[in-house]
Amino acid sequence: MSIRYNWQLPDFNVLEDDAFRQMVRDFLAANFPEELRDLPKRLHWEEVKSWYMTLSEHGWLAPGWSVEYGGMGLSAAKQLIYTEEFEKYGVARTPDHGIMLLGPLLIRYGSEKQKEFFLPRILAGEDIWCQGYSEPNSGSDLASLRTEAVLDGEEWVVNGQKTWTTLATDADWIFLLVRTDKTVKKQAGISFLLVPMNSPGVTVRSMLNLDLHDELCEVFFDDVRVPKENLVGEMNAGWSMAKALLGFERIFLGSPKQSEHALIRLQQLAKYIGIEQDPVFRDRSVRLRLDLDDHKALFESFAERLRRGENLGADVSLLKVHQTELFQRITEFMLEIAGEDAALLESIDGNRNLNPAALFMQARPATIYGGSSEVQRNILAKALLDLPG
Repeated sequence: MSIRYNWQLPDFNVLEDDAFRQMVRDFLAANFPEELRDLPKRLHWEEVKSWYMTLSEHGWLAPGWSVEYGGMGLSAAKQLIYTEEFEKYGVARTPDHGIMLLGPLLIRYGSEKQKEFFLPRILAGEDIWCQGYSEPNSGSDLASLRTEAVLDGEEWVVNGQKTWTTLATDADWIFLLVRTDKTVKKQAGISFLLVPMNSPGVTVRSMLNLDLHDELCEVFFDDVRVPKENLVGEMNAGWSMAKALLGFERIFLGSPKQSEHALIRLQQLAKYIGIEQDPVFRDRSVRLRLDLDDHKALFESFAERLRRGENLGADVSLLKVHQTELFQRITEFMLEIAGEDAALLESIDGNRNLNPAALFMQARPATIYGGSSEVQRNILAKALLDLPG
C-alpha cells in the first residue's frame, strides 16, 4: 500500500540540472538558519529540530525516497546535486539515520505494515533513529558481531553491546544487526532488527570524542524483549540487506566536500598568520590543491555512472580512501602552521573559520567510519586485483 502525503511536489527529474541546482540554492537561502551554517560539530536533535521540521513541511526531507512514500523522488544525478549544494552552503547535518539508511531499507525490504507505521513517523520527526552496527572488537570486521537475538515465542530476546553509536541519547529507536544463527559462517547468521530505545534492558552511555563533543554513545542490551514482527526481511538475511546500501553511501563519504572545506580554511588561516605568499606554504598548499582537483575528477567519474543509471562497483571504495586521507593531510598542515594556536579547542579570536584543532580532530576518525581505509583497500585488492583475502 502506498503512503500519500499532503504536499504536491513537482517532478524534479524533468528539470535541467542547472535549473534544479538553482532551485536548491534558492530554497536554502530562503529557509536555512544562518546561525547553523558551517558549524564544526554534529548537532543534537533539539538544536537542529527546527530545520528538520522545515524540510519535512516542504517535502524536502527525503531526497532519495520515492514520491509515493513521501520523498522527493530524485534520481541519483539529482540527489548528487542536492547533496553538493547542501554541502557548499554549510548546512548542518540533521539526525538522518532514519532518512538515509533505514527508510530506503524499509522501502526495499520491509513489510507493508512496517512501511506504513515507520516511514510517516520518520518524515514527521516523531521517531529519531540511531544505527546499531559496530561493537567492541567488531568495528571494521562488522560480520564478527556478537550481539545476539534469540527467538522466544513471539519475541526476540536481545543481549549484547553496540558502540560508537552516533546520537543514541537523542534516538527513539535503534536498528540493529544481530546474530540469530551461530552455526553458519558469520555473514550468514545475521538479521536486521528494530528496537525501541525505551525498552526495559536498554542502557545508553554517552562518550566524549577527541574534541569533547558527546555525539558518540555505547548502548547495552540486557534481556531486551522485542516483538517478533520487528524483524526486517528474512531471518539471517541482514548482512546482504545492509550491504545493499553501502555503494551509494560510499560515494557520499567520498565527496570532495570535507577536503575542499578544509583547504579553504587552510588558506584563511595562512592569511591570518601572514604566510599566504610564503613560497614554502604556497608550494605545499598548491600540491594539496592539485590532489583535491584529482579527487574531484575521480568523484565526477563515479557521479557520471550514477547519472547514466549504472550501479557502482567495489571500486567506489577508491573515493572513500583518497578523500579521507587527503582530508587528514590538509588538517595536519593546518596544525603545522598554526603554532601555539593549534592547541586551542575553540576558534582563534572567536572566528569560527579559524579552527585548525577542530578540523584536525574531525579528520582523525574519517579514515575509520564507514569502513576503515584498511578494509577498503582489502575490498579493492580482492574485487579489482583478484588478490587473496
